[in-house]
Amino acid sequence: MKLTFSPASPFARKVRIAAIELGLIDKIELVPATVAPGTANDEYSKISPLKKLPVLILDHGDVILDSYVIVEYLNELGGGRLIPGYGPRRWKLKTDHSLLNGMLDSMLLCRYEKMVRPQGSLWQAWHDDHWNRAWAGMARFENRPDVLDGSSFDIAQIGLVCVLGYADFRFADCGWRKAYPKLDAFYQKMLERPSVNISAPPAA
Repeated sequence: MKLTFSPASPFARKVRIAAIELGLIDKIELVPATVAPGTANDEYSKISPLKKLPVLILDHGDVILDSYVIVEYLNELGGGRLIPGYGPRRWKLKTDHSLLNGMLDSMLLCRYEKMVRPQGSLWQAWHDDHWNRAWAGMARFENRPDVLDGSSFDIAQIGLVCVLGYADFRFADCGWRKAYPKLDAFYQKMLERPSVNISAPPAA
């Protein structure tokens, strides 16, 4: 299998963490890819018209899109430890993950608004609205001991790791560690896991 990725992508990091945890990383070839708003990449668009990272290309050529769907596929291959197959816990984890994925989407849009949008065209209210969505999401998980206890590493905890790692990487001065000490303690604990440590984004 081949996984398109960038070391900076929190979505690709999610898949890499899952693959390591499931013992599948050695079966996946990491293929660096560059995608950016406003920049054409015709070759990558042939793989995914959405031009998003990551994409999993199976041995027979089929393509699996979306980081969660890829994790779900790998989870099935690897024995189902990260996403339950049925029951209330499955839907709770999927809901938590959807919130976390939306937080990442908002943070990515904030990044684009500040760093990519042409100078003089910044829409500050739009930026602030998206940042507040991510910040409010952090506040919710600060008060979720069931996620923060780290007793069963699952898709929600992986998603939270990726949110906090991306906050460190792209928004180092945002103050999340001071505002949310429980999240800080959680992330420090998670960094002890090889999958989390190895997949951490490079220094900004």
